[in-house]
Amino acid sequence: MGAGVAEGPDSFLDKWRARWPEWALAEVFVPAPQREAVVAWLALRQELLDAAWGGSDPRPGEAKLGWWQEELEAWQRGMRRHPLGKLLQPREAPWAMLAAALPLLAATREQPAPARLRPFAEALAAVGAALEPGSVAVPWDTLADGLRAQRLLGGADDAVHRQEAAALAAGWHAGGLDARGRPLAGRLFDAILHARLARHARGAHGPPARMRTLFGAWRAARKT
Repeated sequence: MGAGVAEGPDSFLDKWRARWPEWALAEVFVPAPQREAVVAWLALRQELLDAAWGGSDPRPGEAKLGWWQEELEAWQRGMRRHPLGKLLQPREAPWAMLAAALPLLAATREQPAPARLRPFAEALAAVGAALEPGSVAVPWDTLADGLRAQRLLGGADDAVHRQEAAALAAGWHAGGLDARGRPLAGRLFDAILHARLARHARGAHGPPARMRTLFGAWRAARKT
């Protein structure tokens, strides 16, 4: 983590935006003062998933998750080292709960089944709701579907994976995408994720057309 910690938060935010260019359209529905912190939260989620599931060798990712576990525990105590902490740590949230779920996330590398993802999904839901006062926590199985979608999008593009993507896109947990009161960041990102997953199921790559993205984000933003 040494080189990454020396960087400013913008490098992590820009890396996430480059990965999800649709966000440039979706974030118009986020109040301007909140946009930076929202992207920081989404970027943190991506960092954890990349550590858990990325690369051919699990050991570097396991070490990175161990570092993050210590870092998030420190956030709970009011300390921080990672640049994303500048934007996130001062906000009151159950960072220790997220830290405790990271070893269980690492164990999902080979079998990311919904039940195995539950502790991490519950922690994400709790933090997400805390970061957006007045919202309600997402059902864990809805978040688990989103995590599985990200895993599929980061994996192979073959007939088997496309079939899995189609099944997941069609059966995204009932009440998930349409649930009212959910944190806005999660609703907008899920709209992007679901659209990408549907394209992946058809063998298409990259983000959908701009107007489709904008319409999907508008629909997600209206569910308050």
